[in-house]
Amino acid sequence: MKYVSTRGRIEPLEFQDAVMMGLGDDGGLLVPQQIPNVADRLADWAKLPYPELAFEVISLFATDIPRDDLRDLINRSYVGTFDSDPEVAPITPAGDMFVMELWHGPTMSFKDVALQLLGNLFEYILAKRGGKLNIVAATSGDTGSAAICGVRGRKGVNIFVMHPAGRVSPIQERQMTSVLDANVHNIAIDGSFDDCQRIMKTLACDLEFKQTYSLGAVNSVNWARVLAQTVYYFQGAFKLQRLTGAATIRACVPTGNFGDILAGWYAMKMGAPISQLVLATNHNDILSRFFNSGVYSGGDVHHTLAPAMDIQVASNFERYLYHKVGDDPGRLSSLMQQFADTGSLQIDCESPGVVDSIFRAGSTVDDDILAAIRDCYNANEYLVDPHTACGLSVIGSGEFDRSVPTLCVSTAHPAKFPDAIEQATGQDLAHHPAIDALDDLPTRCEPIANDPQAVADFIVKTIQQ
Repeated sequence: MKYVSTRGRIEPLEFQDAVMMGLGDDGGLLVPQQIPNVADRLADWAKLPYPELAFEVISLFATDIPRDDLRDLINRSYVGTFDSDPEVAPITPAGDMFVMELWHGPTMSFKDVALQLLGNLFEYILAKRGGKLNIVAATSGDTGSAAICGVRGRKGVNIFVMHPAGRVSPIQERQMTSVLDANVHNIAIDGSFDDCQRIMKTLACDLEFKQTYSLGAVNSVNWARVLAQTVYYFQGAFKLQRLTGAATIRACVPTGNFGDILAGWYAMKMGAPISQLVLATNHNDILSRFFNSGVYSGGDVHHTLAPAMDIQVASNFERYLYHKVGDDPGRLSSLMQQFADTGSLQIDCESPGVVDSIFRAGSTVDDDILAAIRDCYNANEYLVDPHTACGLSVIGSGEFDRSVPTLCVSTAHPAKFPDAIEQATGQDLAHHPAIDALDDLPTRCEPIANDPQAVADFIVKTIQQ
């Protein structure tokens, strides 16, 4: 399997090269040249435990890694790493819906599923090739701690994680800044997540700087992130088929940067038994507006109870748009330039109000989020975090046929957002021993101005020291 850029200005790459490049050197995102059809394998795949299913899916895309090596990488990522062993992503009924719990990893976020694998991939490739890697990451909350956990203490790797100062939850911040390993560097940017992401892309697009200082990426601009996430869509669909007897299921995905739901889209294209993807956003509704109008138009970032989704520019949207315009890098580049120049782009709808029949989309506000948390707990004695609650709110809005089996893709353990849980339920319910233990830990973080050069200077200074 080879990889090409959505902008079309680099030569096709092998998987390991795509992992190490992260963001395409031409400013685009790397995508596979073709999407394999696995419809004839589903019956066999449905019987596999998670690590074996992950091997079958990922081996189709990581064709330059020897199969025994890849199997070992996957086993080290998923066996004994999640507290839900032998399952990585168990499913829990919540009324007439089903929640896929993706928060059983070391940082209690769905990001662990991909970043445990990505950390092992980095270490494996560096051991083969030599050299060092300096990861530059932007986080709206959970990517940072999961990425840090995936690479802390690893040889040849430094990680620089930018978060918007004061705009992640206090627990999310402490999960990152309490990791004091010598190769971990936290940066608080005076701005929004979109500013952090802009700085990351600015540095990655400076090819001289990127190559001189061996920059890499763990954000979902890295194809391996999206690839790893496709696996749990297969597993979730298989489980829900067994539970309900349905031929296909629907998946509802809260999303801000479009990476998680894009993984579901790739799984569908491969043949996973999923009939529809429901996209759920918070007040920052650029994605839901697009799928209901064909217009992708940014705006001001609204700060909400679901801060990991407080995003206006979704980096993975470019991958979807590339496929939507027929894998045409020229057309894609023109649209992205239009967005850069005007803050807006538009494509034709398949029918009035429908950009893509695969997707349905809706948005929520904070009052809806609190109501969804409260209603789910009162009805089922089951707590969900504010991001998962966005999905429950959208799918429960009355616009969807509730007889269709629905898999609600969760985001994080509710203990990471105790204030929202208490606000919704009136009770102090959201706890986890690992979260509670953070209160007494020392922290380290560098405040830096909202400026790419200031961040670049800090990276260079740190590397040289």
